[in-house]
Amino acid sequence: MVSQSEVAMFRSLQHPGALAVTLAAAGILMVTMGSRQSLGLIIAPLNADTNLGIVTISLALAVGQFMWGATQPVAGALADRYGPRPVLIGGLVLLAIACAVTPFVRSGFGLTVALGLMAAMGAGASSFSVLIGAAAQRLPPEARGTASGIINAGGSFGQFVFAPVVQKLIQLFGWMGAMWALAVVALAALPMVGKVTAGTVAPHVAAQGEGGLRKAVVDAMADRSYILLHLGFFTCGFHIAFLVTHLPGEVDLCGLPPTVASWSLAIIGLANIFGSFYAGSCVAKYRSKYVLAAMYGSRSLLIIWYLLAPKTEWTYYVFAAGLGFTWLATVPPTAAIIGKLFGVRYLATLFGLTLLSHQIGGFLGAWLGGLAITRFGDYSWMWYADIVLSGLAALINLPIREAPVARPQAA
Repeated sequence: MVSQSEVAMFRSLQHPGALAVTLAAAGILMVTMGSRQSLGLIIAPLNADTNLGIVTISLALAVGQFMWGATQPVAGALADRYGPRPVLIGGLVLLAIACAVTPFVRSGFGLTVALGLMAAMGAGASSFSVLIGAAAQRLPPEARGTASGIINAGGSFGQFVFAPVVQKLIQLFGWMGAMWALAVVALAALPMVGKVTAGTVAPHVAAQGEGGLRKAVVDAMADRSYILLHLGFFTCGFHIAFLVTHLPGEVDLCGLPPTVASWSLAIIGLANIFGSFYAGSCVAKYRSKYVLAAMYGSRSLLIIWYLLAPKTEWTYYVFAAGLGFTWLATVPPTAAIIGKLFGVRYLATLFGLTLLSHQIGGFLGAWLGGLAITRFGDYSWMWYADIVLSGLAALINLPIREAPVARPQAA
């Protein structure tokens, strides 16, 4: 039976402006996340063509994981000050340029610049922090959880669509043709920027007594709950980046065809669509910290099941569906906690900083995965690390406080 709160959330998005900005933001995230999460599929053909080595390619993608996160607070701060429109346009154009030049790269340094810096910075500037921040400032509080769930689902749908499509493009036109296709898609997303940013005007001067962006960041970093949120999100980034980068290699170790990896990534994206909607609805009904703890704890149990199960294609598909349900569904409750603690004025920046922690974990997950397969010949130690970190993340979220931080009154 539908509750009154769910009815209210649904009605809050019926306003044409609210619905348009939410769907457009979801569309942009579909393109940027779909492109990023499919890059693991080019590792094998890229290595066969360039002989750069798995460790070198993994390092480039690991740098990209970090830079995507490092870009989030910077892009969020720019959007908070100048508005989201120039940030989103610049991000999509930079992503397109990076995808277009990657096929011409023949060195580890060049690959790091193209995919590790340019592509990551472009995707980061047109990703969660700016998109959710822009939407939150134009929506009533009761609709923000639902909207962030829909936006997040757009990124998951991108992974569902892009993974098998990119795999097919690689088979038909090679990895170079696939990268050029991604460049075209990034440019095709530019018209949606107007829908997201229509009517948004970012204030340039902080209100008297507010203290501005710098004070907001300093106050947040001194808050214990905010730090705990960072630590949990670090773990999320660690195993997401590890799986996105090295799942094709894990599948290959089991003697299964590459299509199992691409369909597994697609299933992760499809499952996360439902997980994102569910997480968005849970934010309105339960404490977000309990939602996060349940998600992280379930990942430990799921990985243990995977390690014990026979390695067949259906094992991967079931594993992908289970993991995908919580894949990036951690975003709505994380953003909701930050909004409760500090409000939405600097949400893009403060949420961007948590995404930086997420991607520091992502850097380690992608890079250490490459080292593990090179040194030990399999990913066993990475799976063990995933289990431990997921369990710790579940416990870390429990002490988080979900109440507005007291601020001194202006004189």
